[in-house]
Amino acid sequence: MTQERKKQLQLFAAKVRRWVIEGVYSAKSGHPGGSLSCTDILTYIYNERLGVTPETADEASRNRFVLSKGHCAPALYATLGLLGFFDIEEMKRLRNIDSFLQGHPCKQYTPGIDMSTGSLGQGISTASGMAINAKYLDKTNYKVYTILGDGEMQEGEVWEALMSSAHYKLDNFCVILDNNGLQIDGKVDDVMSLGDIEAKARAFGFETRVIDGHDFDSIEKAMNDFDANMGSGKPFFIVSKSHKGQGVSFMTDNPGWHGKAPSDEEYKTAVSELDAAIKALEG
Repeated sequence: MTQERKKQLQLFAAKVRRWVIEGVYSAKSGHPGGSLSCTDILTYIYNERLGVTPETADEASRNRFVLSKGHCAPALYATLGLLGFFDIEEMKRLRNIDSFLQGHPCKQYTPGIDMSTGSLGQGISTASGMAINAKYLDKTNYKVYTILGDGEMQEGEVWEALMSSAHYKLDNFCVILDNNGLQIDGKVDDVMSLGDIEAKARAFGFETRVIDGHDFDSIEKAMNDFDANMGSGKPFFIVSKSHKGQGVSFMTDNPGWHGKAPSDEEYKTAVSELDAAIKALEG
Protein backbone atom coordinates (compact mmCIF):
# COMPACT_ATOMS: atom_id res chain seq x y z
CA MET A 1 0.00 0.00 0.00
CA THR A 2 1.34 3.43 -0.89
CA GLN A 3 1.79 6.03 1.83
CA GLU A 4 -0.67 8.29 0.04
CA ARG A 5 -3.38 5.61 -0.01
CA LYS A 6 -2.74 4.78 3.63
CA LYS A 7 -3.15 8.44 4.53
CA GLN A 8 -6.44 8.56 2.63
CA LEU A 9 -7.75 5.56 4.57
CA GLN A 10 -6.57 7.05 7.87
CA LEU A 11 -8.41 10.27 7.04
CA PHE A 12 -11.59 8.38 6.14
CA ALA A 13 -11.37 6.44 9.43
CA ALA A 14 -10.86 9.63 11.42
CA LYS A 15 -13.99 11.09 9.82
CA VAL A 16 -15.93 7.91 10.63
CA ARG A 17 -14.88 8.25 14.27
CA ARG A 18 -15.88 11.91 14.28
CA TRP A 19 -19.37 11.01 13.05
CA VAL A 20 -19.65 8.13 15.52
CA ILE A 21 -19.17 10.62 18.35
CA GLU A 22 -21.56 13.10 16.71
CA GLY A 23 -24.24 10.45 16.36
CA VAL A 24 -24.01 8.95 19.83
CA TYR A 25 -23.82 12.39 21.44
CA SER A 26 -26.88 13.59 19.50
CA ALA A 27 -28.83 10.45 20.39
CA LYS A 28 -27.75 10.59 24.04
CA SER A 29 -27.30 6.83 23.77
CA GLY A 30 -25.44 4.20 21.77
CA HIS A 31 -22.22 2.22 21.72
CA PRO A 32 -19.14 4.33 21.00
CA GLY A 33 -16.40 2.04 22.37
CA GLY A 34 -16.85 -0.94 20.06
CA SER A 35 -17.76 1.31 17.13
CA LEU A 36 -14.42 3.09 17.41
CA SER A 37 -12.45 -0.16 17.74
CA CYS A 38 -13.76 -1.64 14.46
CA THR A 39 -13.62 1.59 12.44
CA ASP A 40 -10.35 0.85 10.66
CA ILE A 41 -11.49 -2.62 9.58
CA LEU A 42 -14.76 -1.18 8.26
CA THR A 43 -12.89 1.58 6.49
CA TYR A 44 -10.64 -0.90 4.72
CA ILE A 45 -13.35 -3.39 3.77
CA TYR A 46 -15.70 -0.79 2.31
CA ASN A 47 -13.02 1.21 0.51
CA GLU A 48 -10.76 -1.61 -0.69
CA ARG A 49 -12.64 -4.90 -0.82
CA LEU A 50 -16.41 -4.69 -1.19
CA GLY A 51 -16.51 -2.57 -4.31
CA VAL A 52 -20.13 -1.68 -3.51
CA THR A 53 -21.56 1.74 -4.35
CA PRO A 54 -25.05 3.19 -3.97
CA GLU A 55 -25.55 2.44 -7.67
CA THR A 56 -24.47 -1.22 -7.42
CA ALA A 57 -25.88 -2.05 -3.99
CA ASP A 58 -28.61 -4.29 -5.41
CA GLU A 59 -26.47 -6.31 -7.81
CA ALA A 60 -26.82 -10.01 -7.08
CA SER A 61 -23.13 -10.74 -7.63
CA ARG A 62 -21.84 -8.05 -5.26
CA ASN A 63 -19.72 -8.90 -2.24
CA ARG A 64 -21.58 -8.79 1.10
CA PHE A 65 -20.83 -7.46 4.57
CA VAL A 66 -22.60 -8.31 7.83
CA LEU A 67 -21.98 -6.43 11.07
CA SER A 68 -22.57 -9.29 13.48
CA LYS A 69 -21.91 -7.05 16.50
CA GLY A 70 -24.89 -4.95 15.47
CA HIS A 71 -24.77 -2.60 18.46
CA CYS A 72 -21.73 -0.99 16.79
CA ALA A 73 -23.99 0.32 14.04
CA PRO A 74 -22.77 3.94 14.42
CA ALA A 75 -19.46 3.01 12.76
CA LEU A 76 -21.23 1.21 9.91
CA TYR A 77 -23.68 4.07 9.42
CA ALA A 78 -20.89 6.66 9.35
CA THR A 79 -19.00 4.55 6.80
CA LEU A 80 -22.04 4.26 4.53
CA GLY A 81 -22.88 7.93 4.91
CA LEU A 82 -19.38 9.03 3.94
CA LEU A 83 -19.57 6.76 0.90
CA GLY A 84 -22.75 8.47 -0.29
CA PHE A 85 -25.42 5.91 0.60
CA PHE A 86 -27.30 8.69 2.42
CA ASP A 87 -26.73 12.21 3.73
CA ILE A 88 -24.09 11.96 6.48
CA GLU A 89 -25.97 14.67 8.43
CA GLU A 90 -28.55 11.97 9.19
CA MET A 91 -26.06 10.79 11.86
CA LYS A 92 -27.30 13.68 13.99
CA ARG A 93 -30.68 11.94 14.09
CA LEU A 94 -29.27 8.57 15.16
CA ARG A 95 -31.82 6.55 17.16
CA ASN A 96 -34.58 9.12 16.64
CA ILE A 97 -37.96 7.43 16.38
CA ASP A 98 -38.46 8.65 12.79
CA SER A 99 -34.88 8.09 11.60
CA PHE A 100 -33.78 5.14 9.44
CA LEU A 101 -30.60 4.93 11.55
CA GLN A 102 -31.78 2.89 14.52
CA GLY A 103 -29.78 1.37 17.36
CA HIS A 104 -29.06 -1.75 15.30
CA PRO A 105 -28.76 -2.14 11.52
CA CYS A 106 -32.03 -2.70 9.69
CA LYS A 107 -31.88 -3.88 6.09
CA GLN A 108 -35.49 -2.88 5.49
CA TYR A 109 -34.96 0.83 6.07
CA THR A 110 -31.24 1.70 5.83
CA PRO A 111 -29.52 2.00 2.43
CA GLY A 112 -26.45 -0.19 2.04
CA ILE A 113 -27.22 -2.68 4.83
CA ASP A 114 -26.92 -6.32 3.71
CA MET A 115 -28.35 -7.91 6.88
CA SER A 116 -30.34 -6.76 9.91
CA THR A 117 -28.42 -7.65 13.08
CA GLY A 118 -28.47 -7.11 16.82
CA SER A 119 -29.00 -10.46 18.53
CA LEU A 120 -25.41 -11.55 19.02
CA GLY A 121 -24.43 -14.71 17.19
CA GLN A 122 -27.05 -14.36 14.49
CA GLY A 123 -25.00 -12.09 12.24
CA ILE A 124 -22.16 -14.52 11.65
CA SER A 125 -24.72 -17.28 11.18
CA THR A 126 -26.60 -15.45 8.44
CA ALA A 127 -23.31 -14.37 6.85
CA SER A 128 -22.30 -18.03 6.68
CA GLY A 129 -25.62 -18.75 4.99
CA MET A 130 -24.92 -16.03 2.42
CA ALA A 131 -21.56 -17.64 1.67
CA ILE A 132 -23.25 -21.03 1.24
CA ASN A 133 -25.70 -19.45 -1.18
CA ALA A 134 -22.88 -17.85 -3.19
CA LYS A 135 -20.84 -21.04 -3.39
CA TYR A 136 -23.50 -23.69 -3.93
CA LEU A 137 -26.77 -22.10 -5.07
CA ASP A 138 -26.14 -18.91 -7.04
CA LYS A 139 -22.62 -20.17 -7.80
CA THR A 140 -21.45 -16.59 -8.25
CA ASN A 141 -18.96 -17.15 -5.42
CA TYR A 142 -19.17 -13.59 -4.20
CA LYS A 143 -17.24 -12.96 -1.00
CA VAL A 144 -18.86 -12.45 2.38
CA TYR A 145 -17.22 -10.54 5.22
CA THR A 146 -18.44 -10.30 8.80
CA ILE A 147 -17.19 -8.55 11.94
CA LEU A 148 -18.04 -9.93 15.37
CA GLY A 149 -17.04 -8.98 18.89
CA ASP A 150 -15.04 -11.05 21.34
CA GLY A 151 -17.84 -10.80 23.91
CA GLU A 152 -20.11 -12.11 21.18
CA MET A 153 -17.91 -15.18 20.83
CA GLN A 154 -19.26 -16.38 24.16
CA GLU A 155 -22.47 -17.20 22.29
CA GLY A 156 -22.82 -20.87 21.34
CA GLU A 157 -24.41 -19.95 18.02
CA VAL A 158 -21.10 -18.43 16.91
CA TRP A 159 -19.34 -21.77 17.23
CA GLU A 160 -22.13 -23.54 15.36
CA ALA A 161 -21.61 -21.06 12.52
CA LEU A 162 -17.86 -21.69 12.53
CA MET A 163 -18.40 -25.43 12.45
CA SER A 164 -20.90 -25.12 9.59
CA SER A 165 -18.60 -22.80 7.61
CA ALA A 166 -15.74 -25.28 7.76
CA HIS A 167 -18.01 -28.23 6.93
CA TYR A 168 -19.25 -26.51 3.77
CA LYS A 169 -15.71 -25.42 2.81
CA LEU A 170 -16.62 -21.74 2.58
CA ASP A 171 -13.37 -20.32 1.24
CA ASN A 172 -15.37 -17.25 0.12
CA PHE A 173 -16.13 -16.38 3.76
CA CYS A 174 -13.98 -14.05 5.88
CA VAL A 175 -14.69 -13.74 9.61
CA ILE A 176 -13.04 -10.81 11.40
CA LEU A 177 -12.97 -10.77 15.20
CA ASP A 178 -12.76 -7.26 16.66
CA ASN A 179 -10.59 -8.44 19.53
CA ASN A 180 -10.50 -5.44 21.89
CA GLY A 181 -10.60 -7.64 25.00
CA LEU A 182 -13.53 -5.81 26.61
CA GLN A 183 -17.28 -6.26 26.85
CA ILE A 184 -20.11 -4.58 28.72
CA ASP A 185 -19.24 -6.22 32.06
CA GLY A 186 -15.47 -5.67 31.88
CA LYS A 187 -12.57 -7.74 30.58
CA VAL A 188 -13.49 -10.70 28.40
CA ASP A 189 -10.93 -12.85 30.22
CA ASP A 190 -12.70 -12.14 33.53
CA VAL A 191 -16.26 -12.61 32.28
CA MET A 192 -15.71 -15.75 30.17
CA SER A 193 -12.24 -16.32 28.80
CA LEU A 194 -12.04 -17.34 25.14
CA GLY A 195 -8.56 -18.81 25.51
CA ASP A 196 -6.45 -19.03 22.36
CA ILE A 197 -9.01 -17.85 19.80
CA GLU A 198 -6.74 -18.32 16.79
CA ALA A 199 -5.93 -21.90 17.78
CA LYS A 200 -9.62 -22.67 18.28
CA ALA A 201 -10.59 -21.21 14.90
CA ARG A 202 -7.80 -23.20 13.27
CA ALA A 203 -8.98 -26.36 15.02
CA PHE A 204 -12.45 -25.72 13.60
CA GLY A 205 -10.95 -25.79 10.11
CA PHE A 206 -10.24 -22.13 9.36
CA GLU A 207 -7.19 -20.52 7.82
CA THR A 208 -6.20 -17.92 10.42
CA ARG A 209 -4.27 -14.67 10.82
CA VAL A 210 -3.61 -12.34 13.76
CA ILE A 211 -3.26 -8.66 12.89
CA ASP A 212 -3.07 -5.13 14.28
CA GLY A 213 -6.61 -3.95 13.61
CA HIS A 214 -5.57 -0.31 13.47
CA ASP A 215 -2.74 -0.72 10.95
CA PHE A 216 -3.79 -0.63 7.31
CA ASP A 217 -0.70 -2.47 6.10
CA SER A 218 -1.46 -5.32 8.50
CA ILE A 219 -5.12 -5.35 7.47
CA GLU A 220 -4.27 -5.38 3.77
CA LYS A 221 -1.79 -8.23 4.12
CA ALA A 222 -4.43 -10.39 5.80
CA MET A 223 -7.03 -9.50 3.18
CA ASN A 224 -4.58 -10.35 0.40
CA ASP A 225 -4.04 -13.71 2.10
CA PHE A 226 -7.81 -14.22 2.16
CA ASP A 227 -7.97 -13.56 -1.58
CA ALA A 228 -5.12 -16.03 -2.16
CA ASN A 229 -6.93 -18.57 0.02
CA MET A 230 -9.87 -18.79 -2.41
CA GLY A 231 -10.08 -22.31 -3.79
CA SER A 232 -8.52 -23.91 -0.71
CA GLY A 233 -11.84 -25.09 0.72
CA LYS A 234 -11.05 -23.37 4.04
CA PRO A 235 -12.92 -20.35 5.43
CA PHE A 236 -10.78 -17.47 6.72
CA PHE A 237 -10.59 -16.12 10.28
CA ILE A 238 -8.81 -12.88 11.24
CA VAL A 239 -8.12 -12.00 14.87
CA SER A 240 -7.96 -8.21 14.73
CA LYS A 241 -6.24 -6.91 17.85
CA SER A 242 -7.83 -3.55 18.63
CA HIS A 243 -8.54 -0.98 21.33
CA LYS A 244 -12.02 -0.18 22.50
CA GLY A 245 -12.60 3.55 22.07
CA GLN A 246 -9.65 3.96 19.68
CA GLY A 247 -9.10 7.58 18.65
CA VAL A 248 -10.55 9.24 21.75
CA SER A 249 -8.11 9.41 24.65
CA PHE A 250 -10.51 9.02 27.58
CA MET A 251 -12.49 6.23 25.90
CA THR A 252 -9.52 4.07 24.87
CA ASP A 253 -9.42 0.67 26.62
CA ASN A 254 -12.17 1.78 29.00
CA PRO A 255 -15.07 -0.73 29.29
CA GLY A 256 -17.26 2.03 30.72
CA TRP A 257 -17.66 3.35 27.18
CA HIS A 258 -19.29 0.20 25.90
CA GLY A 259 -22.75 1.72 25.82
CA LYS A 260 -23.13 5.33 26.90
CA ALA A 261 -23.09 8.78 25.35
CA PRO A 262 -20.54 11.49 26.21
CA SER A 263 -21.52 14.48 28.30
CA ASP A 264 -21.26 17.98 26.86
CA GLU A 265 -17.69 18.38 28.12
CA GLU A 266 -16.67 14.89 27.03
CA TYR A 267 -18.15 15.55 23.61
CA LYS A 268 -16.12 18.73 23.26
CA THR A 269 -12.93 16.88 24.22
CA ALA A 270 -13.58 14.00 21.83
CA VAL A 271 -14.46 16.32 18.95
CA SER A 272 -11.38 18.45 19.60
CA GLU A 273 -9.12 15.39 19.45
CA LEU A 274 -10.71 13.97 16.32
CA ASP A 275 -10.86 17.30 14.51
CA ALA A 276 -7.16 17.75 15.23
CA ALA A 277 -6.46 14.29 13.79
CA ILE A 278 -8.49 15.09 10.68
CA LYS A 279 -6.74 18.43 10.21
CA ALA A 280 -3.31 16.81 10.54
CA LEU A 281 -4.17 14.15 7.95
CA GLU A 282 -5.67 16.69 5.56
CA GLY A 283 -2.50 18.78 5.89
